[in-house]
Amino acid sequence: MAVDRYNYSYNPDVLSCLANLSSDEVFTPPTVVNQMLDLLPQSLWSDPTTTFLDPACKSGVFLREISKRLLEGLKERIPDLQTRIDHIFQKQLYGIAITELTSLLSRRSLYCSKYPNSRYSITAFSEPSGNIQFHRIEHSWRNGRCVFCGATQSEYDRGLELETHAYGFIHTVYPEELFNMKFDVIIGNPPYQLSDGGAGASARPIYHIFIEQAKKLQPRYLVMITPSRWFAGGKGLDAFRREMITDKRIRRIVDYANAKECFPGISLGGGVNYFLWDRDNPGDCMITNVLNNNLSTKIRDLNEFPIFIRSNEAIGIIHKIRAFAEESFSSTVSSRNPFGFPSNHRGFKKSDIRQIKIFSSGDAGFVSDDEVIQGKELVDQHKLMVSKLISEHAGEPDKNGMFKVLSKMLLLEPQEVCTDSYLIVYSSKNNIEVENCFGYLCSRFARFLLLQAITSINLSKEKFIFVPLQDFSKPWTDEKLYTKYGLDEKEIAFIESTIRPWN
Repeated sequence: MAVDRYNYSYNPDVLSCLANLSSDEVFTPPTVVNQMLDLLPQSLWSDPTTTFLDPACKSGVFLREISKRLLEGLKERIPDLQTRIDHIFQKQLYGIAITELTSLLSRRSLYCSKYPNSRYSITAFSEPSGNIQFHRIEHSWRNGRCVFCGATQSEYDRGLELETHAYGFIHTVYPEELFNMKFDVIIGNPPYQLSDGGAGASARPIYHIFIEQAKKLQPRYLVMITPSRWFAGGKGLDAFRREMITDKRIRRIVDYANAKECFPGISLGGGVNYFLWDRDNPGDCMITNVLNNNLSTKIRDLNEFPIFIRSNEAIGIIHKIRAFAEESFSSTVSSRNPFGFPSNHRGFKKSDIRQIKIFSSGDAGFVSDDEVIQGKELVDQHKLMVSKLISEHAGEPDKNGMFKVLSKMLLLEPQEVCTDSYLIVYSSKNNIEVENCFGYLCSRFARFLLLQAITSINLSKEKFIFVPLQDFSKPWTDEKLYTKYGLDEKEIAFIESTIRPWN
């Protein structure tokens, strides 16, 4: 008679504990895994032919939670417990671990033994890996980068004592050959990024490569959880964003603006989301926003706007504003590094012959006219300078669930410039216009619209796309803006519950 080890109640759940650890390769809490599994048709759990693949095993939690559902759902089809266990674990569940350590952890979670050919395993395999693969793979270098994931050779061309982070699922042209079989469901939480050798903590995203590779296998269903930065594109994600928002097979998205509501203890700029891709049932997408434990759900066309708008409540507001067909405020915003000075440039403390004042993230100094290598047309104008970093740490709201969005704004006089730490968002010979623009960006209205395009801690010209340009010969207040665009009480309340007053 089989010992029912699988229904043993862990207290506390070790996987819940792991999910609270900070890591570049984020562990998924079991509660979130089950919410993702709830997106799938419930008929899958009573089908003994359904196959599942986790292409990025870390803790084994996805396969473990799937096995629990199958063990219950197949009771009538396969009454004997051990026969049911053997069938599920050997013929339905498959995984590819991202490191040797996570392969052992995943096997321990799934088979109750890190070596499933041992006597401690709840099902007997002939091989020590069971159905959870891990093979150390080297990157394929060309011109200093991996042709599969884009990793830099200087960072990841390592000795045998270190992990290569050349993930098996995405380092092959033919992923179907990894198991030589078809999968009905591919589900997981892929690694998010790899260092690209740039300044500071510069990194390039890789989670989209896992999604693209999974689609090549044409599963019936694809469910993955990723950072939400792809909503707006950006570094390495523009083509992926276009493909995602035009793909009618994306049928569900659950989006957390604050990643900590999904991954406790993890700071992840721009939040996270998980989605359901349904191969055989295209249509519009049901989007659920989660913020401060409040849920809002709406069926929408993902490709309605140039940048995907996360907030369901914001859609109606933006429709009212776009009906005015006004020019976007983004048309007045400078490109990156408006005057050609790097962020660490401090200038000289004394003016002497250097008559231009420069503002940096550290202090103010002085530079000469010939040191200004771009944006010379702005030097003699009044200007509004805005910090390139948003106010919120990692894009997270404050304890009341509200955002300030903009962190530092400063009015610059003629003969004043700034470093790459800032953007020049408006300029004019008329200082009154610039002051009125300052007041406009202080409004909750303008900062709310700016927030709709933000999916990281960085501001750029295109993030102002939904903010309409105003006539700055006169001042603007929230009340005037609400009246101009005909916002109703519910819409106003939503803006004011989202955006903090400007102090």
